[in-house]
Amino acid sequence: MNGKEIIIITDGDHFARKAMESVSKQLGGTALLSLADNPSKITPSTMIHAIKQAKTKLVYVLIDDAGFSGVGSGEAILQALANDPDMIIIGAVAVAAHTKNKEWTRVSFAIDQDGNIIKNGVNKEGIPIYESGRINGDTVYLLDQLAIPTVVGIGDIGKMNRRDDVDKGCPITKKAIELILERRQLAYAEKNPNNLRY
Repeated sequence: MNGKEIIIITDGDHFARKAMESVSKQLGGTALLSLADNPSKITPSTMIHAIKQAKTKLVYVLIDDAGFSGVGSGEAILQALANDPDMIIIGAVAVAAHTKNKEWTRVSFAIDQDGNIIKNGVNKEGIPIYESGRINGDTVYLLDQLAIPTVVGIGDIGKMNRRDDVDKGCPITKKAIELILERRQLAYAEKNPNNLRY
């Protein structure tokens, strides 16, 4: 399938940008760091244009609603990407937050601050929580409404009690993205089940 493969990162602050700069260098792909913000401020059309101009097939898109309840600017971008025939969202890294609005999403699985893959969700520090298969976050409401094949829950990207620091290579974030890439064929099956191409 032609077009761009998108991995959504539901955080756009300084730590997330530094983390994704590191991880994209390790794993390949283009991280649109200059368009990331906390909260997201650009329009969906601007983001789509930037994705189409990216030199790589794989593009990381950082979106952040900074606690805005419901569909904020970051999730408007997500909705536009989901509706664009030239984009295929192969997965999302759902970043946990201590959000007052208690937005939540189901996750395929989570990765705790020690790098373990778990069925339960995690909190902002990457510590497992009681609830199974879901996390709370600032920009996760719409993830639960879309057919994204792999949604990985993690703690606060680039932080997690220094377990995800840039000087350590952001191992939690890196692992989350590696797992999405390993499962990317699920996105193609979801998009075009009668003509699956890897």
